[in-house]
Amino acid sequence: MSAAEFTNSREDIERLLASKGPPTIFNPSKSLTTGCAVCDTKETLSRCGACKVVQYCGRDHQISDRSAHKSFCNRIKKAQVALDDEEQKLRAHPGDLMTPPNIFEEGVGHFWGIHKTRPYMRARFALVEAQLKINTPQAVESGLYHLIDMLRLCRGDNMGVRDLVPALFLRLGRDQEAYDFLKWWVTTGQESDYDWGDIDLGYLDVKDADVFESVDVFAKDCPSLSHLVAVTLLKIRLLIDLQALQRSHSVGEHAAQEILDNTREHCVSSIISGNRLILDRQDQTPYIKSLEKQVKQLYVAVKKHNKYFWPALLNPGDNLTARPNMYGFGDPSQMQLMLQYNYNSWAETSRAIETIEELSKK
Repeated sequence: MSAAEFTNSREDIERLLASKGPPTIFNPSKSLTTGCAVCDTKETLSRCGACKVVQYCGRDHQISDRSAHKSFCNRIKKAQVALDDEEQKLRAHPGDLMTPPNIFEEGVGHFWGIHKTRPYMRARFALVEAQLKINTPQAVESGLYHLIDMLRLCRGDNMGVRDLVPALFLRLGRDQEAYDFLKWWVTTGQESDYDWGDIDLGYLDVKDADVFESVDVFAKDCPSLSHLVAVTLLKIRLLIDLQALQRSHSVGEHAAQEILDNTREHCVSSIISGNRLILDRQDQTPYIKSLEKQVKQLYVAVKKHNKYFWPALLNPGDNLTARPNMYGFGDPSQMQLMLQYNYNSWAETSRAIETIEELSKK
């Protein structure tokens, strides 16, 4: 598949964003809707009582949005009912030779391996998929909560839900948590002698890892295309912010303070915006050069993992609405699924896709 097969993507995305009839599989986003779904006001908001992940400033706007929201809302309601039903069945199960009683207490860490838990895990993932078709912080937060809890229940992650998690952290501006998650999976998660069945062992316990550190471990040892893509975006977010800070400092000491304040206010990475030492540092050049090198290294690593991914990120075409049933490593189907997991986190980060576009020309 060549880059030419991914043409007309920008027009396709704009059309999907403008359409009142939402796409069936994937709902593209330029930014999360943080206020009323109709007018974006942030005052006197109440949530939709059914899906609980969309907000309105009043009944009039909720009624006016009903036709656009209904299909999304119904999917979530149905998925929640199905999940509740499966959970009730598990909680009522008395236990047998293969299934412990009180499974939500006794089976933690071993779900999926216990066969009777599989319908529950599938139903929970279906709810996440339904929620993530809505681009609000509430929907992303709820989806992330479910995925993290699914990992608690099934440490070995037979369903591969870990591939979705970093992008959701990034969409919520929780960059440090994204990096800690990624770092655990590429280090402890890769240890051949790690006992996945021992729930007393540390699990997803990396905290405050150095986000500016070398990416060698990712470039060499990361088995997950989705995680490689996510750490690339995280590094690009850092790079974009440091470049902006460097420009604001370079205008001189006598420049208006509001220029620097505005730059700080619009940082795309919460790691930068929350670090006073970085914000006040006068010369970002060494850190910029290091991040530029790391981003190039990760760009190459992703390309080696799946040659279709970067062309598809730049020109998605129909790949955002494809529904591959299975994939092989490095094939177009893998690209399609991982693109859908990650695309909105990139589209919601100003200048991120443009950074890849520039790299692709070199």
